[in-house]
Amino acid sequence: MAQKQNNEMVIGRHPAMAALKSNQTINKVFVQAGSNSDALAEIVTKAKQKGIIVSQVPKSKLDQLCNGQNHQGVVLTVAAFKYAEIDDLFARAAAKNEDPLFLILDGIEDPHNLGSILRTADAAGIHGVIIPKRRAVQLTATVAKTSTGAIEYVPVVRVTNLVQTVKQLKERGMWVFGTDMQGKDFRKWSAKGPTAMVIGNEGKGISPLLKKECDEMLTIPMVGHVQSLNASVAASLLMYQAFTSRGV
Repeated sequence: MAQKQNNEMVIGRHPAMAALKSNQTINKVFVQAGSNSDALAEIVTKAKQKGIIVSQVPKSKLDQLCNGQNHQGVVLTVAAFKYAEIDDLFARAAAKNEDPLFLILDGIEDPHNLGSILRTADAAGIHGVIIPKRRAVQLTATVAKTSTGAIEYVPVVRVTNLVQTVKQLKERGMWVFGTDMQGKDFRKWSAKGPTAMVIGNEGKGISPLLKKECDEMLTIPMVGHVQSLNASVAASLLMYQAFTSRGV
């Protein structure tokens, strides 16, 4: 059964429309009064088609609802973001007649990084993302906004123990690849077959116990003065190498 967390807001035009087009449970739509935006008019039309209450409110009300974030004239109050189960990810891959391709995030703390990763995961055909329940960012309004709606299309699984989860994935026939300063050049890596990629924490990288469970480590060559990449950028490079190697 899917798990839930606290109620959230969906903020911004693209995330709002994505939520309205999905199966997300939406309680109410708040739209800035007096706006002549075609995009907002489309959101209002879509909401009314689904029988959702639409309230025209002043900008100050929207600012208050989303703590001053850039709401672009629209805020949705929604039921808690739903988390998937591991079996849902395998079922999603099977439904597409594809080998499973998962992304495991070891302690990503920045909601903007998670949102950006989800956006790329949607574009690159990742079947699902796995995150830990503790010491990592969860699905929030900021993540949803940064993902520009991808949060509605990429299943996210929360697990208690990433090491145990990786062991279970390997028992189900998956190959698990981590990222490190030392390892195989990711440009020569192929993600054909059931594959899971592990991206580490923004500062600490992958935890030692989890690193031991990886079948192989991959490295992203760099020639500049700064020998590290933002976690979302590193994840994006790996996801698109996986996408390319599969010949999609």
